[in-house]
This record gives sequence, C-alpha cells and structure tokens, in this order.
Amino acid sequence: MLNKLRKRLNHMTPAQMIVLYYFMAVFVSVLLLRLPVATQPGVSWTFMDALFVAASAVSVTGLTTVNISETFTVTGNFILLFVFQFGGIGIMALGTFFWLLIGKKIGLKERRLIMADQNQTGLSGMVKMLKVILLIITIIEVIGAILLGTRFLSYYPTWQEAMIQGVFASVSATTNAGFDITGASMVPYAHDYYVQIVSIVLMTLGAIGFPVLVEVKEFFVNRYRRNHLFRFSLFTKITTITFLGLLIFGTLAILLLEQNHFLADKTWHEAFFYALFQSAATRSGGLATMDINQFSETTLLVMCSLMFIGASPSSVGGGIRTTTFALNLLFLYHFGRGNRSIKIFKRELTDEDIIKSLVVTIMAIVICFTATVILRVTEDHSLIEILFEVSSAFGTSGLSMGITPELSTIGKFVIILLMFIGRVGLIMFLLFIGGKGDNTQIHYPKERVIIG
Repeated sequence: MLNKLRKRLNHMTPAQMIVLYYFMAVFVSVLLLRLPVATQPGVSWTFMDALFVAASAVSVTGLTTVNISETFTVTGNFILLFVFQFGGIGIMALGTFFWLLIGKKIGLKERRLIMADQNQTGLSGMVKMLKVILLIITIIEVIGAILLGTRFLSYYPTWQEAMIQGVFASVSATTNAGFDITGASMVPYAHDYYVQIVSIVLMTLGAIGFPVLVEVKEFFVNRYRRNHLFRFSLFTKITTITFLGLLIFGTLAILLLEQNHFLADKTWHEAFFYALFQSAATRSGGLATMDINQFSETTLLVMCSLMFIGASPSSVGGGIRTTTFALNLLFLYHFGRGNRSIKIFKRELTDEDIIKSLVVTIMAIVICFTATVILRVTEDHSLIEILFEVSSAFGTSGLSMGITPELSTIGKFVIILLMFIGRVGLIMFLLFIGGKGDNTQIHYPKERVIIG
C-alpha cells in the first residue's frame, strides 16, 4: 500500500504536489481548530464551518462563517494565526525552513517544488531566496507588532492584551489574512490614522510580491558598494507601477463615487482615509474601517473589479494578479496599434507570458461567472451581494457584505473552492488538472480562422 502511494507521488508533477500539500494543510488545520482547547466553552460549530474557516486561513482570505472573537480561545487564536502565517508565506517556504532546521539536504525535487510554489521560472537561488523572504517577512511582522501593540495600549486595559492584539493584527495585515479578534474588523480604528497607515503599509508589503521585497533589500544593501550597478527587474517595475496605480485608482474612484453618499458628511481627511483604506483592502487585505453595505452599488462593483485583479504574483494575495492585468492592458494597446511585439522599459515581453495572462484572465472570468450563477440559484441574496462574495473569495480579499454565515452548504463549498483556487493560483490549478501534458513532436498543417 505504501509502495503504491509512494509511486503515485513520484509520478505527480510539482504543481500537483503543491496543490496536494495545500489540501493536506487545510485538513490538518481543521483538526487543529476543532481541538477542545481552541474553542470557548459551550461553542458548537459544524464540520463545514471548521472546513470553511480552515480553508479561509490557509488561503489567507479572511471570510468566515463564525465570529472569531466569540468562537476561539486565546490558544485557538494563536492556532489560527499560525495557520494563516503558514498559508501566507507559502507551504514550501515554511517547509524549507523546517528542512533547514533538521539539517535535511534540499535536492532537485524539493527545489522544483519551491519553484512551483513561488511561481518562479528558474531553479537557481531558490533556497537563498526563501531564506531572505522569511527574514524580511519576520522583520516586517515584528516591527508591525511593536508599532501596533504600543498604540493599542490606549485601547486595552493591560499591556498583555494590547501586545496580543498587536501581534495578531500585524501578522493578519502582513499576510493579508483579513482575520481579526476584535469582532469588528478595523471599525474601532476608523479615526485612528496611525493604526490605519501602519496596517496599509503592512498589507502593501505583503501583497506587492516577495521578489519585489527581495530586490528592494538588495538595492539598499548594495547601494553604497563601489562599481556595483543594480537594475530592478521588469517584473518589479511592472508590478510596482500596476499595484500603486490600482491603489490610487481605487482611492479616487471611491472618493468620487461616494462624495454624495457615504462620504457626504465626512471631513476631507475622514473621506480620504476611508477611501484609501478600503482601496488598499481590495488588493487582498480583507480588513475594513466601515460597514461595506453603506457604499453605493457602483462603488461595490468597482471594488469587485479590484478584488478580481487581486495582489501581485508570488505574494500572499490571490486574484488574477497585477502583472496579468498589466500584460492584458499592454496587449490590447499594442494590438490596437498594430504592433507585432510588446516592448516596455527597453525590454520585450515573451509570447508565452502574453498567452498565460490571457489564459488566466479567461479562466478566471469563467470560474467566477459559474460560481456566481450557482450561488444565485442556491442563495437568497441579491446579485451584487453574491458577486461581491465571489470576487472577495477569488481575490482572497475577505471583504464581505455580511452574507457569509448565511450561505447554504453548497454555497460554502463554492466559496471554499474559490478561495483555494485564488490562493494556489490559476496556472497552478490548471497544471494540477492537466497533469504533465502532451510533449509529442507531432505537428499538423496550420490553417487561419476568421476572428472578430
């Protein structure tokens, strides 16, 4: 039996192995969260609810069918924190960390798994990169915990409670998990701009992409070395510009669309921070400083589109990813101008990357459309509420209009699947389904087809 299982595992592709590992992570998380020490006395919750919360934590989404503050003990909160820390950094990142601790040699097979999990294109430097990522994320979370924990001293009676809240909020924001143990998300800090700015910075650092953080670190480390020329990669340039562009667009869109609605009676700084924070949260953050239901339907549709795009590749977020969106725009622009190649920042994009971006976008639209139709049939909620829930789950954002606890069993399963796909990525999911593919060298005559 074990030999058969071992043979099957050996014949699996790296993508299939990674998806299997994430399935196992969800299963283990369910067992941990259902431990008696994890839940408060008298709390009764179903296996489906436990599965939903576990999948949400592993996928660092933040959608939940139960009230976290009323369901879990302090021990349960730390188990939950460990799970979304595990899911945020990536299963192979923490796996590599444990391998290094026990002195295990990281061979070619493990490096291929790391490459697949981190969405990289080459094997060289994988272990070194993961070490740097773990170090950077740890430093960010520690600094965030100190800054928020210190601030929370004015909100909580004891320093222990303030620091626990600070640690949880820092890790939740950095991993873009969207979970909170206040029971009210960031609403208590709607007028505390210090807490909001720190949280926005943490969410941005987690969602902008690990390779970007590594390159920024290398830039500052080597900045003062003689004869050292440092050049940011094309990935870093595209993803940073797109990420910041979407953040600015979301902020301006909310300000303009809500100026006569939710923001009508707000001061300029209140309006700006409400818009900025909610725009940042759509990248994958999942936290909110107000009740999302107070926004107009038009604003909610804009937020749906931003959540659908999601965060950057090789980050803690989901969605189609910022670079996919950028490459789609570049393709449309250059195709409209009749250009046969796409050039940007004195570099030319490969046809393979353009095709991948189109495949990811088309598949994402199909999956989200199908999920919306299913939920529209099974759930007694409006179309905008369902579309918002679907976009939030796929983008692993975690924002909700409050319908999550009311979902049927089928509805919960659909959202679980969306969160899972959003976390592992559509390319990984397609490779998981497709297997090794057809590598035959047989070709047939080509024939043109009328398009448009």
